[in-house]
Amino acid sequence: MVLVCYPKCTTCQKAKKWLEENGIVFEERHIKEKNPTIEELKDWHKKSTLPLKKFFNTSGLLYRELKLKDKLPTMSEEEQYNLLASDGMFVKRPILIGDGFVLVGFKEAEWKAVIFSSLN
Repeated sequence: MVLVCYPKCTTCQKAKKWLEENGIVFEERHIKEKNPTIEELKDWHKKSTLPLKKFFNTSGLLYRELKLKDKLPTMSEEEQYNLLASDGMFVKRPILIGDGFVLVGFKEAEWKAVIFSSLN
């Protein structure tokens, strides 16, 4: 599994701690140093079955500065992928990529259900 995160993010820290406490082996990837590519984002989006807008870090400064709340609905999927790939700070985190699943944001109950069912 790969945990895509931003080390200063408290939610990412909680997710990492939870994975470690539950003995889940994972590789950590710093989202700012190794920004997701358009191809990765498309793959993760497809595997997550979530709407693309769920991949945006809506509480981020960049998101608010660019008034993306108003702009996203009129942007094409391709434009949204390009924007997400342009800066890791646009991307909601943490993202956990596992065998056959992608989890966006940390919700302990959801992670527990998905991860433990995938390990069996």
